[in-house]
Amino acid sequence: MQSPHLFLFLPLLLPGMWADSEAELKVLRVLQTSLFTNSSSAEVYGLALLRDIPIYTMDRVNWTLSVQQPWAQRAAAEGDAVKIAAHYKTALRNMIRYMHDTAQDMAMEYPFVIQIHAGCVVYPNETASGFMDVGADGRGLVAFKAERRRWEAQQLSPLAQYISKSLNRNKSVMELLEHLLTILCQSHVLTLYRYGKADLERQEPPVAAVFARTASPAQLLLVCRVTGFYPRPISVAWLQDGQEVPPGPALNTSSILPNADLTYQLRSCLAVRPRDGHSYACRVSHRSLGTRSLLIPWENHSPVPTVGIAAAVLFIVAIASAGGIWWWKCR
Repeated sequence: MQSPHLFLFLPLLLPGMWADSEAELKVLRVLQTSLFTNSSSAEVYGLALLRDIPIYTMDRVNWTLSVQQPWAQRAAAEGDAVKIAAHYKTALRNMIRYMHDTAQDMAMEYPFVIQIHAGCVVYPNETASGFMDVGADGRGLVAFKAERRRWEAQQLSPLAQYISKSLNRNKSVMELLEHLLTILCQSHVLTLYRYGKADLERQEPPVAAVFARTASPAQLLLVCRVTGFYPRPISVAWLQDGQEVPPGPALNTSSILPNADLTYQLRSCLAVRPRDGHSYACRVSHRSLGTRSLLIPWENHSPVPTVGIAAAVLFIVAIASAGGIWWWKCR
């Protein structure tokens, strides 16, 4: 079951983090949002994703981890999950204490929100790199560079400068983070992938439909709705008379959004003139389709012939009725 507070992590899901090149990477992400309501309390929401599948959620009261996938439970029993969870709780307590002290030193106003996006990437050659980005109230604040063993400010504010300098003075914390984000994270990711291979490598083909909406008397909006696909990378294009429509103000494609069943959806809209005489089709390419593509046509038929046929039918019915009445009277 997904965390009900997943929306809190949306600012951490930066554009490009789901790039197509990630298809061959093994990525574990920890998303954490901490709401500091006053100088003595904080509410923490946590979620861990393996690529894009929820693996762990954290109870905001006692900070216990709940496993979201059956195969992740088996991987946790074999791997370093217990050790990682213990380190995580220790780091969480220290982080909360540190932010309260920082708020006092920097005269910060409550409430404020601290967001953390951390984890590791395991490459095809099984080398790994860790990352940790910290934001405040939706803006990047500081980032830990594991390969350099140092924190770097992500903005020129006094708060970012203060935090990066104070954290860089604590060598033991940086050594712990480097070990946690590389060695332990890499080992656990490889274990998770071994148990969850079927789910992580599954492919669900897209289902697509095309329909039209009247935006104005002079504009028709063609909508291509694509849903139910996995993995996330997908290509959607519009064709006009068999030629691909280039990017422009008439073309608008939404972001890729998740469905409740761990598949994805998106919409692509094309603005056209009514009865312009062109034919249109939506083309969808996805890994599950192999080398072929879905091609869903929409023909821009004029309503005039339909109206003419209807009028002709009514005229014939009227003539027949009049003739029937005349024949009945004559008889």
